[in-house]
Amino acid sequence: MTAGIRVAVIDDHPLFREGVTRSLSEMGGFEIVAEGSSKDDSLRIAGNLRPDVMLLDISMPGGGLNAVPLILEIVPLQKIIMLTVSEASDDVTTALSSGAKGYILKGIGSRALADVIRTVASGESYVAPTLSAKLLSSRLPATATKSDFIADLTTREQEVLQLVAAGMSNKHVGRQLDLHEKTIKHHMTQIMTKLGVTNRTEAAMVLRDARDRRPASE
Repeated sequence: MTAGIRVAVIDDHPLFREGVTRSLSEMGGFEIVAEGSSKDDSLRIAGNLRPDVMLLDISMPGGGLNAVPLILEIVPLQKIIMLTVSEASDDVTTALSSGAKGYILKGIGSRALADVIRTVASGESYVAPTLSAKLLSSRLPATATKSDFIADLTTREQEVLQLVAAGMSNKHVGRQLDLHEKTIKHHMTQIMTKLGVTNRTEAAMVLRDARDRRPASE
């Protein structure tokens, strides 16, 4: 029998914490290895138990945002998902720049939460789409669009995105470019981060929009 994803839930609201724990436990495929309610708890749990994924609130004693870099000093590969009510762009930016791999809001449903945990556990990043769009718009000049970020992609990333937009899977893109599938997966993570999108379909749409906006003389 395959072991479940080992999860720690750190939140100072007992009812919410218990609800998350119960939902994941009943769903199957997850093992709740610890619960905590503060920054100090998160550091202790990370150091002693090293869960696969840690769900971390922002508004708790010691501060969740303060905890992220400290956790990663102890366990550099620890995967952290911020599970919070804060929609502030500054909080999202701080969390991601500090090393968190996911940022989602507490209104998320249990099945969607489980999907995000699986996504992050597999090595990918995830930001709630509404927050991703809000964050991107806050960084862009009034006249800019996501397609302006295509130029920020490396030559290899543009090659990968063009093949993905043509409908190829990571495996087929890897064969086409003579690269490992894991390498393509890494490139796609970087591409989605740079473009401010959350999935390959959105990334392909940004590329198509960029093509549509080119002057006819190009």
